[in-house]
Amino acid sequence: MHTVAKLEVVMIRSLKVADIMWSHIEPVRQGMPLNQVVKHLLANHVTGLPVVDAERRVIGFVSEQDCIHSMLVSSYHCEGDPIVDDVMFREPIAVTPDMAMVDLAQQLIKGKPKVYPVVDHGVLKGIVTRSAILSEMARVGCGIDVPRYAMED
Repeated sequence: MHTVAKLEVVMIRSLKVADIMWSHIEPVRQGMPLNQVVKHLLANHVTGLPVVDAERRVIGFVSEQDCIHSMLVSSYHCEGDPIVDDVMFREPIAVTPDMAMVDLAQQLIKGKPKVYPVVDHGVLKGIVTRSAILSEMARVGCGIDVPRYAMED
């Protein structure tokens, strides 16, 4: 194997979730109206976000799919204004900052969630997305420039 290729493999293997997580995106707060959740998802260009309580402990996860379903039902049946608590998934899969990026990448290949809350001692520290993993692998492994939003902190 070529020396540069070996170095790239070592670099990718040494990356942790903490190295690629996005900590600049605010989570969805418990009790948030669903229309605000939708605005939050769209403004941040993510397919889902963790839902946190007042202490930033992850209590759920809400996705675009959850919002679409709820908005369809509430508008069709005129069932009022739902809040995130009504639609969120209550048992999200979280990862830790020290998890190896390649291990998470392997989970993503198996069709697991596309966005993971990053939790340290029960408290949300950020999120890691499929896009962040792909961007970092492309940058390190192929030397591809990645979009600015994918690297913001």
